[in-house]
Amino acid sequence: MYRWIVLSLMLLSGCAGTGMTAEKAQNSARIHTELAGIYFERGQMGVALGELDEALTSKSNYAPAYNVRALIHMSLHEDKEAESDFQRSLSIDRDNSDTHNNYGWFLCQRGKEKESIPHFIAALKNPLYETPEQAYLNAAVCSQKIGDNVVAEDFYKRALAIRPESPQALLGLAQLNFAKEEYGYAKRNFIDYAAKTEKLSAADLWLGVRIFRKLNDRNAVSSYEMKLRNLYPDSKEALSLNAN
Repeated sequence: MYRWIVLSLMLLSGCAGTGMTAEKAQNSARIHTELAGIYFERGQMGVALGELDEALTSKSNYAPAYNVRALIHMSLHEDKEAESDFQRSLSIDRDNSDTHNNYGWFLCQRGKEKESIPHFIAALKNPLYETPEQAYLNAAVCSQKIGDNVVAEDFYKRALAIRPESPQALLGLAQLNFAKEEYGYAKRNFIDYAAKTEKLSAADLWLGVRIFRKLNDRNAVSSYEMKLRNLYPDSKEALSLNAN
């Protein structure tokens, strides 16, 4: 993919001297934005921003470029700039599902969970959206954060219906099952989650301890307690375990 992008840029640059047509400007903006996304994933923020400058020079109203630039600002905790770019992207293309999902997650991470949910729903309205399970998952997490557990459970189930192996959705359901005292369901979802996760966190292990305590499964409890003490001896979860 990377070689294809570079080749495409070389072909476009050969036409730059005569001025770009609308189609060539669109292609240039798209390719520079795709390159920016690659550099962003590698953590090369400065190079990514440079590519986005090129994209917006080619086409100043290219919505995906503003979306990617907003993600970079978000990762750098430049919230004012991130919000401005998200809003600019949506002002150009109000139906862009990727931007709605990303902006929703930004709002959720900044303590504006209620404002985030409509953006996830807007992302899901597009029948061509390629990753609806991510919007469902984000909506579930943000609903759970504000205690709207009924809605969160529905979102988690919708995410699993699309991607049954989603570990985040399985963990979220296990947490909600435990809170509702549905310990059998909590056990099933937690075990499925653990099977799909390379290393359980201290919070995961503490949840396992509490689930299996309720089910009086002493062997499982002992196993999770031992892992929690050995792997995370200074964690708040280990301290809670020792206090109990």
